Amino acid sequence: MSTLRELTVNQQVALLFVILFGLLVLGTVLIAVSVMRQSENGAVGERRQRLLRDLGAVWIGALVFWLAWVSGPVGATLAFGLFSFLALREFITLAHTRRGDHRSLILAFFVVLPLQYVIAGGRWFDLFTVFIPVYVFLAIPVASALAGDPHRFLERNAKIQWGIMVCVYGLSHAPALLLLEFRNFEGRGAFLLFFLVMVAAVAQLAQEAASRWLRRRPVARLIDRSFSYRAWLAGAAAAGIAGALLFWITPFKAGQALVMACIAGG
Repeated sequence: MSTLRELTVNQQVALLFVILFGLLVLGTVLIAVSVMRQSENGAVGERRQRLLRDLGAVWIGALVFWLAWVSGPVGATLAFGLFSFLALREFITLAHTRRGDHRSLILAFFVVLPLQYVIAGGRWFDLFTVFIPVYVFLAIPVASALAGDPHRFLERNAKIQWGIMVCVYGLSHAPALLLLEFRNFEGRGAFLLFFLVMVAAVAQLAQEAASRWLRRRPVARLIDRSFSYRAWLAGAAAAGIAGALLFWITPFKAGQALVMACIAGG
């Protein structure tokens, strides 16, 4: 541990990526060997497709994480801003909107999204946390009301508001973590983002495994047949353990990292 602390910030982050991509390569090889040995029946084929899809998502996430770090603070902010734009566009494409929503959508894409990332890039974190949940949530219905279309007014605005919340507000926390500075932890924001991604991934994997093994009645069968309270508790517990084990890459103590990981994983 003392040897790791003696490394420079760039060396520590580079070592982090070497370990991350090394584990991904090892996992990919093991999964590929396992897939080649399996038979071709329907259940196994479906499970194989889901496994390969999840593995591809992990690789994409790791590459995005690496690109965000090597591009620097400005590059990371611009990159995640582009990802937010694409995610929000996909969300709005799937949602049913009307002509009366055009003003709200213009506000969302060309005012709210750029401002949120400018605020994140400027490290104005007090405004960053309330800009969308407070001010934008009030502004979107006003813009829609000016169009004079009352048809399903609340439903349409709720879709746009929560699309912004997930695709812009949620994703903007990634560059915010990279830019966040703690005393004696300067320049190590990549570790915080890695910590968040790891505990969330561990929680998701633990929930899926628990839902498959425990075979409990789902909480909301028509929404998610795999979610149960026991699976949720297993995911939160696994995330907490992972967070406690990774506390050394954060500015927090083990207990603090455990609690935050449980919250993130839950």
